[in-house]
Amino acid sequence: MASGNENVLVGCIGGSGLYHLDNLTFVKKLDITTPWGKPSSPITISSLPSGDLIAFISRHGPDHSISPSEVPGRANIAALKHIGVQAVIAFSAVGSLREEIAPGHFVIPDQIIDRTKGIREDTYFRGIGVVMHSMFGEPFSQKLNGFVAPRVEAILKKAEHNVELHTGKTVVCMEGPAFSTRAESLMYRQWGGDIINMSVIPEAKLAREAELDYTLICTSTDFDAWRTGHAPVTVEEVVKTFHTNSANARAVAAGILQDVHDVVAEGKVLDEIKGSMRFSCVTKRDAQSAETREKLAYILPYFTE
Repeated sequence: MASGNENVLVGCIGGSGLYHLDNLTFVKKLDITTPWGKPSSPITISSLPSGDLIAFISRHGPDHSISPSEVPGRANIAALKHIGVQAVIAFSAVGSLREEIAPGHFVIPDQIIDRTKGIREDTYFRGIGVVMHSMFGEPFSQKLNGFVAPRVEAILKKAEHNVELHTGKTVVCMEGPAFSTRAESLMYRQWGGDIINMSVIPEAKLAREAELDYTLICTSTDFDAWRTGHAPVTVEEVVKTFHTNSANARAVAAGILQDVHDVVAEGKVLDEIKGSMRFSCVTKRDAQSAETREKLAYILPYFTE
């Protein structure tokens, strides 16, 4: 490895259209099994030009064979946390619920409306004999969002068509795999939704439970179904936009990951999430089984203290 520092502090989760970081230097692949199963893909460890290391998971698998409702989110997040990752930059294709967010634009949301249907494993704390509550009023790391946004914007301004970045938006997470009806799409707009995807829940919740700073960088592929007088979105339309968006997403990832690594390594800016779960358990210690404590220690090491 090029760097004397072999710590992997930053993880990247690739979504639809972003299945690898081929503009970084491949180092190795990790085949990990967590207490919650195996991740969507082996974890690819790549090197930045500095020699610092980045971990990458393909959310839907290397061949896009995992449906949004079947993504092993608990394993993905647990595996990243267990190898030392402290911050996650996730990418996702989204539909736009606003005229100003055109296909090809990028969005960094700061709020979530959860429209999943309870069929996804969305917490580490169910069925293990402990009650824990995570604070989720601000579902993304505000400090990581604020750190990343101007850097993403600067990179996109250099893109071929000066791609626009939107911030301060709300992402609706639907179950899928079918796209929205027109009535649903119009309802989401009335609720204040700006974009829609099928993957931010439970990923963001699990990242919070594992005390990982988490930011979602979204690439708009279509206008969903809300535009009266226009045909609803088709898969063909979405896939066409993937190719342009994925090239820009790889450029964004390559351009920001060194800065994110450096700010994580400094340990002074991203201080709102780390340690946030330490006092979240309301079950008395003597009522917690040794098996449960050992399992949770995989993501929250202080359970062994």
